[in-house]
Amino acid sequence: MSIKKQVSMLGFAKDLPNICSLLGLLSALFGIYFAITGNFLASIIGVLWAVLFDWFDGIIARKMKGRTKEQGKFGSQLDSMIDIVSFGILPAILLLSYGNYSLWFMPGAFIIVATAAIRLSYFNIYGLIDSKTYKGLALDNNVLILAFVFLFESFFMHSTFSILIYAILIILSVFNLSSIKTPKFGEKWVYVLIIYVLILTLVFGWILCKEV
Repeated sequence: MSIKKQVSMLGFAKDLPNICSLLGLLSALFGIYFAITGNFLASIIGVLWAVLFDWFDGIIARKMKGRTKEQGKFGSQLDSMIDIVSFGILPAILLLSYGNYSLWFMPGAFIIVATAAIRLSYFNIYGLIDSKTYKGLALDNNVLILAFVFLFESFFMHSTFSILIYAILIILSVFNLSSIKTPKFGEKWVYVLIIYVLILTLVFGWILCKEV
């Protein structure tokens, strides 16, 4: 009986969609670093690019020909692991840091990470309702909305804004785990996402440059 040869772990990492996923992880890591150090706008830029790479890894995977079944499975698992970091741990740390690491913000941080873990585990079992519909709100929407909210940060006191983003992230977590049907945006929407990410990167970058 022949034994199927296993590909090395780094062999999977060289797959182009997985390289894109890892670039998303790097963006998320920068976002976490900047959140911890209190540079919140830079953290938002990091998570925006994490979303963009998350979209592109799937697009690249669907367009590539000749990928093996094992490469597809590995890519799906890697993407899920990175999503927990990008859309669970990163926003949780950002919330904690913005709340000056007060214990009052710990329940919110836990809810955000737990929501990401539950939703991604559920999605790994059941997937989409159909080819164009999610059950509940996809996690990447949370940080896209959060980034938009940060455009108005300067209009609020720090303490007030911390409560605002706390409330928004908890409300979004409820929608993440709900049974409402939400649309899965097709590949044509990636152009809208690119424009959104570039514009917000430029806006937040400009604000950061002014503060230097």
